[in-house]
Amino acid sequence: MEGKSDMNLSTPSSLSAPSSQTASSGTSWFSGIVRGRSASAKMSTNSSSTAAAASGGDGAEGGSGPINKKHQFRGVMFKYGPKPIQVAFKTGDYRQQVIFIGGLTDGFLATEYLEPLANALEKERWSLVQFLFSSSYSGYGLSSLKQDAIELDQLISYLINKEESEGVVLLGHSTGCQDIVYYLRTNAACSRAVRAAILQAPVSDREFKATLAETPSMIDLASNMISENRGSELMPLEANPDSPITAYRYHSLCAYNGDDDMFSSDFSDDQLKQKLGHMSNTPTMVMFSMGDEYVPEYVDKKALVERLCRAMGGAEKAEIEHGNHSLSNRVVEAVEAIIDFVKRDGPKGWEDPWN
Repeated sequence: MEGKSDMNLSTPSSLSAPSSQTASSGTSWFSGIVRGRSASAKMSTNSSSTAAAASGGDGAEGGSGPINKKHQFRGVMFKYGPKPIQVAFKTGDYRQQVIFIGGLTDGFLATEYLEPLANALEKERWSLVQFLFSSSYSGYGLSSLKQDAIELDQLISYLINKEESEGVVLLGHSTGCQDIVYYLRTNAACSRAVRAAILQAPVSDREFKATLAETPSMIDLASNMISENRGSELMPLEANPDSPITAYRYHSLCAYNGDDDMFSSDFSDDQLKQKLGHMSNTPTMVMFSMGDEYVPEYVDKKALVERLCRAMGGAEKAEIEHGNHSLSNRVVEAVEAIIDFVKRDGPKGWEDPWN
């Protein structure tokens, strides 16, 4: 079923974050971004219109734009697949779309930068698509990257066949970054329609979980259950209090070299290249929060960003100084970096899967 609607949703938290968060810096949004093609490249000149849209100005509320008022999106809600959860919401009526893929526990309005991003994309004649899939909200513990990839492919297929899409840019937040890396490795038919990819907060779930006391014993339990062909059975509540989780998904997220383990700092360069090397076929930006509360203090963030970009064949980087995991304290910088990349790399790489 498809119909126009005003979306009025309160913003959920991306992850149940630790209590301490990096405080906002008093520096300007421009000085907060360190950008480059892998190691170093010049920051492109920023347009005043993008900055205005990113800060919520220039028609951000009211009128005919994608945002009616705070936490109210104007657009079209539609079903893109057979499952009840497979619902998407699109702002703007354009033939090129940025698809936002959230992280664990996320759904609609997952990050604070989505509202100003919708405004900024409108000015560039791009639509923003937010969607729900089996992993959304508390469903991630019962799903997998493989299932996510199937449903993402269904969404892109819908946009091509029903909305006459001329290509998409994938924007992943947190675990959504793993979804992008996994999906582009599948070579699914509709993956050819992906013009570019943005990995915002590509961090290691394993390295964060390793800071929790209960993790080692729970990994052992999950491993034993998987060896007994019980990978689809649920783990004890204490393993993951936020959501029911299968032994397979717990192992995937928390164990060394699990299916979700893609961005860990203790991998060798060869291991990272094996996991991420195929991203060199797609224009990619690694957008890293330099104050990310989910990255352990012992990790050298700058070195990790360089290694991730190198493993992807020279991906672009955007280091958001003092930014937290969801960039709620650096919204303007986030939108500026995304729009700048979409304007430069979005037109590249379009290949009609059906032609």
